[in-house]
Amino acid sequence: MKLNVYLAGEIHTDWRRTITEGAAHLPVTFTAPVTDHDASDDCGVAILGAEPDKVWHDRKGAQLNAIRTRKAIADADVVVVRFGDKYKQWNAAFDAGQAAALGKALIVQHAPEHAHPLKEVDAAALAVCETPEQVVQVLEYVLTGGLPA
Repeated sequence: MKLNVYLAGEIHTDWRRTITEGAAHLPVTFTAPVTDHDASDDCGVAILGAEPDKVWHDRKGAQLNAIRTRKAIADADVVVVRFGDKYKQWNAAFDAGQAAALGKALIVQHAPEHAHPLKEVDAAALAVCETPEQVVQVLEYVLTGGLPA
């Protein structure tokens, strides 16, 4: 078995690297959103032209990013969504909702103190992890049936 895994959510820490390096020995292909925050925010105006109004500036970028996100979620066997400690994680919640609506296997990762505000998201997930290392262990178990050493 091989898995296509989309790593959605928070882009301000290196959690994706922890997972990809930890799962390097597994038959997993990872995809992710654009994690360069400036590129993600400015892609629309860089490609389609300037916008004097910040709302339309942001909308153009969001729409271009949505092309990548929708394709990646649609192609994924598993969607991992990390909710970070900084900023409100509206985009992460949206990605989790899309994954759940499409019947994708959903793994959520967040700190214990976010369990209450994310209870509905957690209820849709097949696994709720606190660390990227636990995400790797879930993927390893799914692929090999082996428990952590």
